[in-house]
Amino acid sequence: MASQASTQTPLPRVAIQFCTQCKWMLRAAYYAQELLSTFSTTLGEVALQPSTGGTFIVSITHQAPSAETASTKVLWDRREDGGFPETKELKRRVRDVVEPQRDLGHVDRDHGKKKEEAKIQDEEKPAKIGEKESENVAHVKPTWLPLTHSPAHSSES
Repeated sequence: MASQASTQTPLPRVAIQFCTQCKWMLRAAYYAQELLSTFSTTLGEVALQPSTGGTFIVSITHQAPSAETASTKVLWDRREDGGFPETKELKRRVRDVVEPQRDLGHVDRDHGKKKEEAKIQDEEKPAKIGEKESENVAHVKPTWLPLTHSPAHSSES
């Protein structure tokens, strides 16, 4: 049985609770490896915590420079967030806590594209509630061809 260590835990500390019954240890270890590769010495510790009952929760314990005590924040909960995080989303959430000013390179560029695409889609929506759909749709010639009667399939033979 595990006991509490009397020494202070290095912060920030990411804890990944995973369900052993669901066989999610490899997934948890993969996320841990990705976070350690990206944040290396910025993170004090990444811990894997075996659990049961379909649990998959990633949390971070950190201490803000002006705070006297550490606080814990849930970064991802499988039940609340729906499934498992994309690695780049988990990295963004860790970054937002430990180094908000840090650029994550391609991870941030992809995120910026998605934000821009969503903005463009919002702009393409009808401006008026009563606007007819036909006024908002570009008129395109159909690419289908009408079916013709084929003599090969005729029942008159």
